[in-house]
Amino acid sequence: MERRVNLDLEKRFTYHPPKLGQPEIYQALREQAKDLAYSIAEKVPAGREQASALTHLETAIFWANAGVARHGS
Repeated sequence: MERRVNLDLEKRFTYHPPKLGQPEIYQALREQAKDLAYSIAEKVPAGREQASALTHLETAIFWANAGVARHGS
């Protein structure tokens, strides 16, 4: 059976090499997230809530970077 091309899936599962200026955007986003991560680690007691906040922050940066990679900037 022949598969139909799904442009959304093609975009999601294709490597997107960085374009001019994108590495700097990734770095800026990571630095800002790292600052917030340190603040969370210092101000929120260790436990499930802190771990969840840090995981969600990591997830947010992942998706932000994916947005830059997939849709340019």
